Amino acid sequence: MSRPAYDAIVIGAGSVGLPTAYFLALEGWKVLVVDRERAVGQGQNKAAIGGVRATHSDPAKITLCLKSIEIFSTWKERYGDDIGWIEGGYCFPVYREIDQLKLKALLPIQKSFGLEIDWYGPDEIGRLIPGINPEGLLGGTFAPRDGQVSPLKASAALWKEARARGCQFRFGEQVTDLLHNGGRIEGVRTPGGSYHAPVVVNAAGAQALEVGRLVGLEIPVLPDSHEAGISAPMQRFFDPLVVDIRPGPEGRTTNFYFGQNDRGQVIFCYTPIDPITGMNRSETSEFMPVIARRLIELIPRLRNMMIRRVWRGLYPMTPDGIIILDEVRELRGLYLAVGMCGQGFMLGPGVGLNMARFIARGEPDIDRGIFDSVGFYRDFNARRSEALR
Repeated sequence: MSRPAYDAIVIGAGSVGLPTAYFLALEGWKVLVVDRERAVGQGQNKAAIGGVRATHSDPAKITLCLKSIEIFSTWKERYGDDIGWIEGGYCFPVYREIDQLKLKALLPIQKSFGLEIDWYGPDEIGRLIPGINPEGLLGGTFAPRDGQVSPLKASAALWKEARARGCQFRFGEQVTDLLHNGGRIEGVRTPGGSYHAPVVVNAAGAQALEVGRLVGLEIPVLPDSHEAGISAPMQRFFDPLVVDIRPGPEGRTTNFYFGQNDRGQVIFCYTPIDPITGMNRSETSEFMPVIARRLIELIPRLRNMMIRRVWRGLYPMTPDGIIILDEVRELRGLYLAVGMCGQGFMLGPGVGLNMARFIARGEPDIDRGIFDSVGFYRDFNARRSEALR
C-alpha cells in the first residue's frame, strides 16, 4: 500500500476545523482541509457575532475558552494581524433575584477553574454600561478578560498562517464518503477525488451528523437557527458584551446578547424559546421588532440606532448542551470536534489546540479529566448543561 498523501484531513474550514488544522501543522503534520463552501469561514463562522468569553458554567467550556482568549488576545503581537480583538469583558446584568442567586452560585466554580469574574453592584454595572435601565437593576457579574474578535478577520489570519505552515485546502468539495478498512480510517472522497490520511477530523459543524452517517455513525448534533443583526457604526460608549438572561416579555425569546465591535457597530443576537430546528438560514420578519423592544428596554439610548443588516446562523446542538471532542472507537483515526452549541467561534482556538495535542501527542493541553467529560461515549441524558449562553 502506498504511503498516505497527508498525515491528517480536517473536514470543515470554519471556527473549529481551521484552528485544528493550524495547530496540527504546528505539530509538524501535513494537513489537508476540505470544505463544501467556496472559501474559508463561510459556514457558521461568518454568522458569529464575535464574542469570546470564558464566562460559562461547564468546566470544559471555561478552560477551553480561557485558552481561546489567550490565543486571540496575543495574535496581533505574535503575527502582526489585526483580528479586531477588544478586551471589553462580558457582563450579565441582573434584574431578578432568581438570576442573582444562580449567577452568584456559579462564581466559586468559575473562579476555581481560573476565570477572573466577580459580582458588581448596580452602580458599578451602570458605569460599565452607560445608559442601562436602572429600574430594578440588582447588579450583575463581570469578567473583564473576556472580549470580542472579528470572525472574518480571524479566519483570514488563521488561514494565512495555516497555509504558511504547509496546510492545503480544497474548497467547494463536499465529502461524499469516508474511506476506511479493517476498523481504521483511510481518508475521504469528494467529487474532486479521493484523499488519503490515517487521521480524519470531523469538524463539519452543522453537517457533523451528515458526515458521521457516511460510516453509520449517529452523532447527536441537531442544528437550530438563531438570528443576529448589526447596526451602522457609531461612537463607542460601552465596552463589555452584554447578556440579558431574562425571558423576553413577548414570550418568544430567552436570553439576548450584544456588544459594540471595533468599529463601534452594535452587533446582537437572541435565543428563541422554541428552537427553530433544521438548516434553514433565511431571516424572519419577527426578529427585528422583538430584538428592538428588548434592546430599547435595556438601554433606551439605542432607540435611534440604524440597523444595517440581519442574518441567521446555525447552532449545532447536542442533547445535553455540551460539546463533543473524542476519537471514534469503532473507526480508529476518526476524530470528532463537533456539537459546539453555537459557541464554536469562541471555543475554536482552544478546541483546535487541544484536538491537535490529543491527536498528535495522545494527551490534550487541558486536564485529561475535563477533556474526557466532553467525550462522545458519555450519557447525553445524564445532565443538561445550564451553561451561560
